[in-house]
Amino acid sequence: MSAVPEILFRDVTKRFSAAGSPVLQDIDLVIDRGEFVTLLGPSGCGKSTMLKLVAGLEPITSGQIQVNGLEPRNARQMVSFVFQEATLLPWRTVERNVALALELEGRSHEDALRTTSRLLQLVGLTDVSQSYPRALSGGQKMRVSIARALATKPRLLLMDEPFAALDEMNRDRMNEEILRLREAGNWTVLFVTHSVAEAVFLSSRVVVLSPHPGRIAHTISIDLPYPRTAELRETREFDALVNQASRLLREAHRA
Repeated sequence: MSAVPEILFRDVTKRFSAAGSPVLQDIDLVIDRGEFVTLLGPSGCGKSTMLKLVAGLEPITSGQIQVNGLEPRNARQMVSFVFQEATLLPWRTVERNVALALELEGRSHEDALRTTSRLLQLVGLTDVSQSYPRALSGGQKMRVSIARALATKPRLLLMDEPFAALDEMNRDRMNEEILRLREAGNWTVLFVTHSVAEAVFLSSRVVVLSPHPGRIAHTISIDLPYPRTAELRETREFDALVNQASRLLREAHRA
């Protein structure tokens, strides 16, 4: 673990207006380098807002947030964000969608092509590199979005329900895929989901939020070894953790 936390929330409160009720209140959370931490909670508890605060897309109202010891606005170059929608540009091919961040960085055409080719091979999309988004399945679009996020070699990946629109089989496959990619890239992940099983399968820790305002109600350590495979979902240990997380989520919702 790093001496400097990858993400630090210290007594963070967030309001969207001076007179409004807090969306998040008294958030204290430390995430170390290499962790996979999932935020789990009912709609409206501030999960996505926490990601936006870490990304520097929203200011905090009070408290402190640091990303690798920096204020979020000064750490943007080490952070990538994967949203629930793939948000691909329909007039660009898969290859050129992935290359977009590299072009914005001013990388040479040859360098961008080399990096893009490597990433498309990593996510298994080499054969559709010249296709347009309209020709892709939902899972393929999300793979393009992930490849684009990885193009700038982030150390921190923020993921806001990226697999919510997929059917259960493809969602499970993408869960396995993101863990494979993380093992190769060694990034830290802060992930948002409404799926308890997904949270347990992916995470080293699950943080359960209670609503109105969003507060940290429980933290669950997921003591299951990596790498994790599809067979893990059939084990008693996995079922026990899913049941524990489900119970704590219900308790948080009632609080």
